[in-house]
Amino acid sequence: MREWVGLLARLVVGGVWIVAGALKLPDPAQSVNAVRAYQLLPGELVQPVGQLLPVIEIVIGLCLVLGLLTRWAALGSAILFVLFIIGIASAWARGITIDCGCFGGGGYDPNATDKYPWEIARDAVLLLASLFLVWKPSTRLALDSMLFRRTPEPEGS
Repeated sequence: MREWVGLLARLVVGGVWIVAGALKLPDPAQSVNAVRAYQLLPGELVQPVGQLLPVIEIVIGLCLVLGLLTRWAALGSAILFVLFIIGIASAWARGITIDCGCFGGGGYDPNATDKYPWEIARDAVLLLASLFLVWKPSTRLALDSMLFRRTPEPEGS
């Protein structure tokens, strides 16, 4: 049962990352502006983070969907979700009203404060699913199980 739950977690979290990254990838300037809107990073880091983030999201998503390096991909996923929760909570606490930029977009959003609790809740659920996969990375239909099979040690070793 646990392996099926893990498969579901992999597919959902991985799918979210793939969609989020794919929606940002065609417009790197918009992704950079979304990162800038949070007002958290030094100016020289905004552009590289904004441009690399969609690629990192897609790579993590593909690894999770394929079940490849699952524990490491899930750890990367969990770290990103913690950072995103901190970013959204920080913007909310500082009275900054921006679109989270999670699925493209970003910038000023007059209704952002109504969305922040739901965005944080969504990311918290996805964080929990990621942590589950860090804890129990062995799942059904995963490339990990084909590529990294544990072979029994010969008797007498």
